[in-house]
Amino acid sequence: MKKLLSLLMALALMATLTACGGDDSSAPTETGDDSSAPTETGDSSGAEAVDTDTVAVGAVVIARDDVPEDDVYTFVSTIFENTDTITEQHAKGGELDLNFAASMTSVPYHPGAAKYFSEKGIEVAAVKEGAGSGESKALTFGTGGESGTYYAFGGVLSSYVTNNSDLSVTAVTSGGSKANIEDLTAGDTQFGFVQSDVMSYAYNGERLFDAPVEGFSVVAALYMEQVQLVTTNPDIKSVADLAGKTVSVGDRGSGVFFNAVDVLGAYDIDVESGISPVYQDFGDSAESLKDKKIDAAFIVAGAPTTAIVDLATSGPVYLVSLDDEHTNALLESSPYYSAYTIPAGTY
Repeated sequence: MKKLLSLLMALALMATLTACGGDDSSAPTETGDDSSAPTETGDSSGAEAVDTDTVAVGAVVIARDDVPEDDVYTFVSTIFENTDTITEQHAKGGELDLNFAASMTSVPYHPGAAKYFSEKGIEVAAVKEGAGSGESKALTFGTGGESGTYYAFGGVLSSYVTNNSDLSVTAVTSGGSKANIEDLTAGDTQFGFVQSDVMSYAYNGERLFDAPVEGFSVVAALYMEQVQLVTTNPDIKSVADLAGKTVSVGDRGSGVFFNAVDVLGAYDIDVESGISPVYQDFGDSAESLKDKKIDAAFIVAGAPTTAIVDLATSGPVYLVSLDDEHTNALLESSPYYSAYTIPAGTY
């Protein structure tokens, strides 16, 4: 039956993204147009898709402290009281979970969010004192680049809240987590998407930030975003195979960059000397992979990610797994990560 299905898929020229690496070091399944598939890859009958083992961080919405308590309460309640409808508009809606939403411990919650979770019987770890006392106005939501999950899902959430409450929320593109924190604290936006690790860096004045950043608090953690190592080279089956290769590690100083540093470091690969680093966002990384200018790219976003989906339409694409030994070492040294498996068939 599997061979028959694979044959039908090949005839239909359908794309199936698979994982390579880790313990599954046999020939990986390719994605993209089968007519362009490398002959040395896969099996003429089609290889079976497998899971991808990696790590993930939380995708969190934060708010300026001066956003009114009632506005944040309305934003959170409108979303979490209507998850089924939101899921119909974007698959990430299916990952919304109240317990996860209220689980952040590194940064206090906005009083409006804490109030909603408390009504649902969930107490957050800490509430930001003095927050929530500003005046109500139209709200701007900093998301991410157009090829990432932040922008797509943030647009759905903003539109839904605007159309189903008395709030006006507009989603805008941005440079991602660090830029969203900077824009928010500067007053250019009122909400923003951030990676949970970058949020912690800002609050504590670490890595990306020279000093602690004040004036923001947590609204809700929405879903996990995975560290996805993407390549068009089927010979790259492990992170260790990146040694000496040209690899996109995200924009310089971005959250993705530090995720790449952490993952490469777990394999004793220095980001500056162990590879030839290229500093690109998701969309540019996908274009560079398509044009064979780079060998692999780190993309940190909720799967499925638009940049990878689009890349897969042009030829074979592979996800690389992290093996258990190196994942455990990474989790021990960097506790803000969680082990995560991207299920076969996600793409």
